[in-house]
Amino acid sequence: MRRIFALLLTLSLLLMLGACSSPAETPAADPTTQPAGDTPAADADPDQPAADPATSGSLADGVLSVAMECAYAPYNWTQPTGDNGAVQIKDSPDYAYGYDVMMAKHIAEALGVELEIVKLDWDSLVPAVQSGTVDCVIAGQSITSERLEMVDFTTPYYYASIVTLTPSDSTYASAQGVQDLAGATCTSQINTVWYDVCLPQIPDANILPAQDSAPAMLVALNSGRCDLVVTDMPTAMAACVAYPNFTLLDFSGSEDDFQVSEEEINIGISLQKGNTELQEAINGVLAEMTVDDFTAMMDEAISVQPLSE
Repeated sequence: MRRIFALLLTLSLLLMLGACSSPAETPAADPTTQPAGDTPAADADPDQPAADPATSGSLADGVLSVAMECAYAPYNWTQPTGDNGAVQIKDSPDYAYGYDVMMAKHIAEALGVELEIVKLDWDSLVPAVQSGTVDCVIAGQSITSERLEMVDFTTPYYYASIVTLTPSDSTYASAQGVQDLAGATCTSQINTVWYDVCLPQIPDANILPAQDSAPAMLVALNSGRCDLVVTDMPTAMAACVAYPNFTLLDFSGSEDDFQVSEEEINIGISLQKGNTELQEAINGVLAEMTVDDFTAMMDEAISVQPLSE
């Protein structure tokens, strides 16, 4: 009996020890072996960089920053008030208006962003858009091959033929073509097709140094420092309002006109190289407009331009 009782006691102890032990086949779960989808952090990849707002387009801040001279009527000019819908110039108490401002307002409204006008010298416009200081330049720029090497352009937002301005009492006032301008003392604005391409076509021309701006060019003509200037049609039309003593000579359609390529009379909006998102957005707005729309807008700009700046 004693042996049987001892045997039963031993078996009972073994069973109790087995019940208190963890089975070797079921080890505690190791968190490092859990599938990523089973962890709370599965929805966020720590190796994926956060989105950079700067890469989502130049209008990510809700502002279209546009550079222009604000001194090139009727495309753009400076005025002391917000009359006619003028836009205040950044970091200035003055306002900008003209065809370029009207177009910039139209584009900004269509894109649902605010408009910022930045006033820069003519030679500073391309560097500003290259560096990304501004989103674009709307300043009466011709879409030339030289500029296309530095910046991209939208489709044209105006088409400007080349004309000549001379005083009404000038010996050149009756000229019928470029050859009739032979021997004239002339000038135009720096870094333009007018100065670089057109003036050299005048036989025996006495070409003066280029002027820093369109207003300076017109002052040179009005003061008698030159016989004539070459410019585009809108600038000449506006000049004839401000200077009634000027005569506009338009040789277009004749065999003796200035020889320029189509790209040199197409006026576009310049943007930083590779900014296709903004380029396509602006092109979409321009595609909804016609040449008649451009002309009507330019006529309005000329009608409200100040007589002097």
